[in-house]
Amino acid sequence: MKKNILLAIVPSIVILLDYFTKQLIVSNFSLTDSYLLLPFIKIVHVQNPGAAFGILKYLGNNVFIFFSIVAIICILIYKSKIPIGLEFFSLSLILGGAIGNLIDRITKGKVIDFIDFFVGDWHWPAFNIADSALTVGMILFIWANLREMKRQKTRHN
Repeated sequence: MKKNILLAIVPSIVILLDYFTKQLIVSNFSLTDSYLLLPFIKIVHVQNPGAAFGILKYLGNNVFIFFSIVAIICILIYKSKIPIGLEFFSLSLILGGAIGNLIDRITKGKVIDFIDFFVGDWHWPAFNIADSALTVGMILFIWANLREMKRQKTRHN
């Protein structure tokens, strides 16, 4: 029971934060608007029809929807078989991010991005809460698995 609740909490928080922040942007910013939040972060309204950084947009929305659904199913199956821990948490972040961007793809045909990180004239591609959760989740997933591989190697030596 506890695992099922934890399975839902983190992704739900990510999905809700992602959804409501995107709604705020769509409701209050046109595609040309920007707001300087910090000396290195602007809030913008960007519509991304592609994958991360706008790549592969020529593939079309249905391809992204299909692969997102497959990834979500795989994560759910894998998460159900692992203990609660860092790997479980990382997959929860990835799941929430994947679902958040999938909602955009299904309802809008593209993903709404709004965080523009920059230094001088150099800009990182705009991103959103779901992208942040996916990125942090992937980093934590890799770290958890590298840590586990090191533990297993130490045990065998």
